[in-house]
This record gives sequence, C-alpha cells and structure tokens, in this order.
Amino acid sequence: MDVHAKITSHLIGLFMLLLLDTISTVSGCGIMPAGQARTRSFTVTGFTLPTAMVYSENAAVVSRFPGVASTQAGAQGFVQRLVMQTVLDVLERQARSAFLPDTVISSILDQLTVNIRYEPLNCPNAANPADQLKQANSPSCNIVGNTVTSVCTVLMDDKTCETTKAGEATVMPISGAHLTISGTLSTTNIIMANWSNMMWQNVLNRAVRMLASGPFASHFSTAFGTISGN
Repeated sequence: MDVHAKITSHLIGLFMLLLLDTISTVSGCGIMPAGQARTRSFTVTGFTLPTAMVYSENAAVVSRFPGVASTQAGAQGFVQRLVMQTVLDVLERQARSAFLPDTVISSILDQLTVNIRYEPLNCPNAANPADQLKQANSPSCNIVGNTVTSVCTVLMDDKTCETTKAGEATVMPISGAHLTISGTLSTTNIIMANWSNMMWQNVLNRAVRMLASGPFASHFSTAFGTISGN
C-alpha cells in the first residue's frame, strides 16, 4: 500500500471512529423506522479454495479430508459464519478504540445483518494429485494440504492427475463461481445507515485483511473485496 493510500485509510478510520463516537451520544439506539434498513452489497474474490468451503456427500472423502463439509448447507454455513464474524470483529475493534461502552457496542452489532451468497464446490470424489484414480471419467477434486487446487478427470483407470500425457487426464481450474463470495450488509442503525460506500469499503478492506491474517491466511492473502449499492 502506498503512502497516499495509507493516509487515506487512516483518515477514513478516524472519521468512522468519530461517527461511532456519535452513536454513543444516543446510547447506540438510533434506529431507523420499523421495517427499514440500509443495505450495501459486496463481493470478495481473489482467494484460493480451502477444503472447509467445499462439500462431499461421499463419506470416504469426508473421512480422508476432515475439513470437507458433508453437505452443501454445511459449507455455506461455514462461509456465512466466517465472513459475518470477521465483519463484526472489525466493527467491534473500531468501536472499542473509540472507547464506547459494551452496551453500545452490543447494540451497534445487533443492528447489523450480514447475509452471504456462496456456491460451494461439490466434490463427489477427492484425491491428492499423485493418487492413482480407479474410476475413469469420474471428476475428482485435487486436494493439496487443506486447499482444493483443481478438478481432475482421469480418462483411463489407475491414472493420476499429475500425468502430462494427452488422453490420460483432464485438469480443470476451479470455476469462478466457487471463488466468489457475495452478500449484503444491512443495518438499521441510523448512523451506520448513512455511512458512504467508501466507509463501508474501508470496513470490508479491514475484514479481508483480518481473514488474511487468520487461520485461512494462505487462502485469503491475495483476496480483495468490493462494496456496491447506496
């Protein structure tokens, strides 16, 4: 990040803290009219695929690769919890740095709803790239460590996905649909509802940086997020 970007990010952060401090003057209870909320859309891309974000209904796959979810809903739930908790952690840290009391912080966070849309990759079969696959023409997720790297289909029995010989295997990259997290941030807090897209972008940027320093740092180190909506 260049010096100008760092200064801009710092100023935005200070401005957000001032607004959060304003919330404390109304005890965190500045709520929009019933049934109304302000919503921003967001996307996160540029990450690699951890096993926790895919699923398989094949018990042998789940047993061999414990991070893989056993259902589509399980993988979606993991992504929902991961992103939601990260966004809430960012806002909580900013509120605490503004010395807001716990009751106000709790009220602020309660007025925010994070909804996630994510399409998990289905891995009916999975293997390491060096494994000999017994079932020809059956797609298999290539897994290295805790990362799903590609989808492979061997065209003949007992071939591996490391082969470079034409006609033995096809290796496809992970579809962009499985490498995109989208969703919405909705708030009924009258102060946060009037935050600009730039301010919400700052929240999202901090959330992505937090993901890149957490348990899935290797997967989110190159990720980036984008805010849209009014």
